[in-house]
Amino acid sequence: MDDNDRSCLDYSIQYLRERREAGREDKPFCLFLCLSNPHPPYGCSPPWYGRTDRSHIPARRPTPENWEGMPSMLKGIYEKQGLQGWSEERFAELKGTYYDMISQLDERLGELVAVMKETGVYDGTALFFFSDHGDFTGDYGLLEKAQNTFYDCQCNIPLIIKPPAGTDCRPRVSGALAELVDIPATVAELGGFALNYTQFGRSLCPVLAGVETHRDAVFCEGGRIHGELQAMERGHGPDSLYWPRLSTQCEEGPEHTKAIMVREQRYKYVYRLYEPGQLFDLEEDPQELVNLAGRAEYGEIEGRLQARILRFLVETGDFVPNRKDKGY
Repeated sequence: MDDNDRSCLDYSIQYLRERREAGREDKPFCLFLCLSNPHPPYGCSPPWYGRTDRSHIPARRPTPENWEGMPSMLKGIYEKQGLQGWSEERFAELKGTYYDMISQLDERLGELVAVMKETGVYDGTALFFFSDHGDFTGDYGLLEKAQNTFYDCQCNIPLIIKPPAGTDCRPRVSGALAELVDIPATVAELGGFALNYTQFGRSLCPVLAGVETHRDAVFCEGGRIHGELQAMERGHGPDSLYWPRLSTQCEEGPEHTKAIMVREQRYKYVYRLYEPGQLFDLEEDPQELVNLAGRAEYGEIEGRLQARILRFLVETGDFVPNRKDKGY
């Protein structure tokens, strides 16, 4: 765990103890811990390094023999990362190290939970644990991430909610589809207040109570149009750890350009602005290796998902501001 994460956790623990000492137990509070790890560079020190049994590491998604039907962004990164000669054992070691980093994070967050219990705020506090994105960790022969590719290892991220005591809740792992925009709506319902701005999240409180249907589909968006220099993350040189991705992002082919994903329980479709799209049957092909887009027998499904993206864009597009600018 790097110094920033350690400092963030230490400050949070200090805050909770000082809050108790100041007699502010009856006052509401909010802590947002923006932790960096697990994250490249992949590394972990003892006693966490080696905790994961490398023989139990799940097989990675295989490197494509060719990149037909896959986004050009991935091919560009693959060619530059230079992992073509890696053995499966080396990929397993990398993924195992990533799991070790997760173990370290779990233990450190356990310290925070223990102090929450020590200071008497645990039962009455809602905890949300989530990530902004996943990591390839060897899947498809790649490391790190890419902003306009939507494979499950990138966008099917963890979301764990511990509601306050007294909340109607059935503890379990739910298969309901959810989005990060649902978190503010859930916080508002648990906190008993209304959000005073237009937003598109839906409270997950019914899911906490046992309902297994939340959204019919979830969406991800990423990439840019040609010429958007501000979206290229320029300023990094060839010595940067992220140069394989960042240099590909600066190219003006189809690599780092706009795409939008819709995912239902079974099917996932990606519409790409400057190159062909993708369609996956997640039941038959959970590793997302066979692109079904353009096949006549899947035309009805592809058309339905394209229409669902259109509806999403209309539903969540620009809205009229709910207040005037100052001075008018």
